[in-house]
Amino acid sequence: MRIATWNVNSVKARLPNVLGWLERTSPDVVLFQEIKCETASFPKAEFEKLGYHCAVVGQKSYNGVALLSKQPAEDVLEHLPGDPEDVQGRYVEATVSGVRVASIYLPNGNPVGTEKYPYKLRWMERLRAHAAGLLWTEQPFVLGGDYNVIPAVEDVYDPQAWETDALFRPETRAQFRALLNLGLTEAFRALHPDEIKAYTFWDYQAGRWPRDQGIRIDHFLLSPQAADRLVACDIDRGPRGEEKASDHTPVVLELAD
Repeated sequence: MRIATWNVNSVKARLPNVLGWLERTSPDVVLFQEIKCETASFPKAEFEKLGYHCAVVGQKSYNGVALLSKQPAEDVLEHLPGDPEDVQGRYVEATVSGVRVASIYLPNGNPVGTEKYPYKLRWMERLRAHAAGLLWTEQPFVLGGDYNVIPAVEDVYDPQAWETDALFRPETRAQFRALLNLGLTEAFRALHPDEIKAYTFWDYQAGRWPRDQGIRIDHFLLSPQAADRLVACDIDRGPRGEEKASDHTPVVLELAD
């Protein structure tokens, strides 16, 4: 099973890029973040032509996630449990071919001195509580998406410049480690422990892409049952270099059958 995650930064604005990439790579499951459209206006028909079923949690102009799968998605969950008043479109989860898969768009958290940062930390606490519950099921699961977390100094072009940013603050990284400490595996680093400049995001500003000044914030976290099936996890930098590209690039996970 091949699972891809990609923050597309507006699915309508990037539709030719996204469809072209899917035609070339044909993953079994695709996790999108920042689709930036309401559920009803998601271009489902274009993806259905490529053989995908679509589970979409949209939101007007902001956020929004989707889970596309070649096999039907079962038991779809459209909201991260723990706060019924949180209506932002940031989470969708379903079972595909026996594997529980989630598409996650974790809050950015900036500016730190506003309510956005406590919201980010609370969201991460909710995610940890939900992941702990999933572990009890002993079903293989994959939590993939844009975590808006830079896990370590190796994952950012200039650690000092980012040390006060919500993506890299000690509290953020501690919450991410707490997730891993449940017994989850961060797929990319499990297979590429020493790789540097393994970025998934390059800002549009200041020539970050041509200078290769990026950060790694798109991750796959695997349950022990999924980690036992881990074959590959790689970053595909190609789409970031295209015209009208998203500022993120896809990450592709492969699990053995």
